[in-house]
Amino acid sequence: MTATTMAAGAGKEARRTAFILAASQAVIGSAAPIAISLGALAGQYLLGPDKSLATAPVTGFNLGVALGALPAAAIIRQLGQRGGFVTGTIITALGGLIATLALFNPSFWLFAFGLMVIGVGGAFVQQFRFAAADNAPPEFKARAISFVLAGGIVTAILGPQIVIFTRESFAPVMFAGSFASILVLAAVGAVILSFLRIPARAVGRAEIADVDARPLSEIVTRPRFVAALFCAVGSYALMSFVMTGAPLAMVGCGLSTDDATLGISWHVMAMFAPSFFTGSLIHRFGAERIVALGLVLLIGCAVVALSGLALWQFWTALILLGLGWNFAFIGATAMVADSYRPSEKGKVQGFHDFVLFGSVAFASLMSGAVYNAWGWEMLNWIILPVTVLCFVALGALKMTSLRPAN
Repeated sequence: MTATTMAAGAGKEARRTAFILAASQAVIGSAAPIAISLGALAGQYLLGPDKSLATAPVTGFNLGVALGALPAAAIIRQLGQRGGFVTGTIITALGGLIATLALFNPSFWLFAFGLMVIGVGGAFVQQFRFAAADNAPPEFKARAISFVLAGGIVTAILGPQIVIFTRESFAPVMFAGSFASILVLAAVGAVILSFLRIPARAVGRAEIADVDARPLSEIVTRPRFVAALFCAVGSYALMSFVMTGAPLAMVGCGLSTDDATLGISWHVMAMFAPSFFTGSLIHRFGAERIVALGLVLLIGCAVVALSGLALWQFWTALILLGLGWNFAFIGATAMVADSYRPSEKGKVQGFHDFVLFGSVAFASLMSGAVYNAWGWEMLNWIILPVTVLCFVALGALKMTSLRPAN
């Protein structure tokens, strides 16, 4: 077998793996917009007169993703990617069941715990993008990441539509039907993941083959990783911060729950629709430039949101927020994927997602507090200093790369 034939076979298998992971992302990932679009609204439904903790269930979801990052990486390393990812779907289903029971109970804190468990399952979904990159040849890595995230286009439609059609299924217990549907999504996702052909111990063999693994402290202090992590945290935390408060702001301005849900739908669509070509843009222009483009779009989100409170302004701001997240986050992920060796990927990916989603959880919690104290406008003013700091991180990386080696 020639090298060309082997390379073609590897590329074909990488595309098949990315396709399966994209399909799984589309189905299992739909649990996230359900949790995010209804978490704060259901929180208000369960709370008493004081609504300041309404976004705590969404924070629970994001905290679950953060807390699940390191265990998910360890489980995937132990069971292999197929077994590990199926384990994640079981955890997601359990979270959906707990959240549903909490709405029937009713119990605000049990509901928040249920969303945290859904978030732990979501930590496994977050590993899909790394799995696609790890099983792809170098020239296909960025495309593999963006292809998997393109599955979110289905998520953008499926999740909100499930909310619209199921939120009153168990009336008068509002929203219970939507969270019960997560069990069905998890079951379908597990079936799709069963078609993965990645050997169960492929990761372990890679770790044995590469004995020159560096300490984690050395990897995470390198300028490229630091800049990538800073931009990933900045873009994702801002997205969560503004998105979590958006449904509350829209309903608070007199718009309907359906308007708020469809706004999240447009937002999630914008998050993932560019993924079909984001990888190609990264391959052509470089990850740093695409991250910078994403930051500019996030600033555009703030400008539109601060211009008024009409429905079109909410929706346009949410679309720009999603587009900015796509370019900034996928670009930053591609930078991270280039910063480690095969034997180092488990610990680096786990550390990255732990820091990332810990920050996202804090952002979602602060979203409710900031919104209740200062309103929708302050949520968007905060975008500006954070994006400036991300630009500073990219500029520092550029200066470091231009510095002559000793």
